[in-house]
Amino acid sequence: MPGPLRARGTRAGFRLLARLRRAPAFHPRGLTCTGELTVTGASGAPWYAPWLDGPGRYACVVRLSRGAGLPWRLPDWLGLAVRALEAGGPGRHLDLLLTTSARPPVVRHLPLPRGDALGGPYSGLLPYRVGGRRMLLAAFPRRRLRPVHGDPAALRRALAGGPLVFDLRAATPLGRWRTFAVLTVRSPLPEPPGSTPGYDVYEHSLPGLVPGPALATVRRAAYAGSRRGRR
Repeated sequence: MPGPLRARGTRAGFRLLARLRRAPAFHPRGLTCTGELTVTGASGAPWYAPWLDGPGRYACVVRLSRGAGLPWRLPDWLGLAVRALEAGGPGRHLDLLLTTSARPPVVRHLPLPRGDALGGPYSGLLPYRVGGRRMLLAAFPRRRLRPVHGDPAALRRALAGGPLVFDLRAATPLGRWRTFAVLTVRSPLPEPPGSTPGYDVYEHSLPGLVPGPALATVRRAAYAGSRRGRR
């Protein structure tokens, strides 16, 4: 199917699904929270990406969600969406969209349903261009003594006992992970129906840290369709 037709079909499908759900087409159920992202800066070889090479601290809007919206007792493709506010300066935010994924290097880009929100890594699935290199981004949760279910109500209860912490890392497709930031998820925010933040990794990226070209046209169409359907 030619690219424009594929994008048009994707846009229409996501618009219809979002309209029926009255929520994002994917990850319809979630919990939006305050957070803080602390960039550690290059401790060793440089990243060759300005935002990563120097330390910094940014307020965040974080959304923890269930990808398919399955019944809460079932594992789901859990999502971690991060908006680092003004990461690139006034009015320039950075969005990261991550989904629970497998651990081994050869399959670390594959989504993996999970029940425990802290039970394993979250991956960006598709590569980024980081300082001109092809790399994957991921978030590794710091475990607690007990599992934390990915349902919004369970996440709210867990946050009442303290923040959730994730180590953000990058690696070449088969390389070793290297930490570049620490994400701390703090207090739940009110989220009236239809008010879910519209995360978009293409609209909100930074120099030296941009999504790769793989499936870019289709993903842009999916984001646009989901936003239109919610309206």
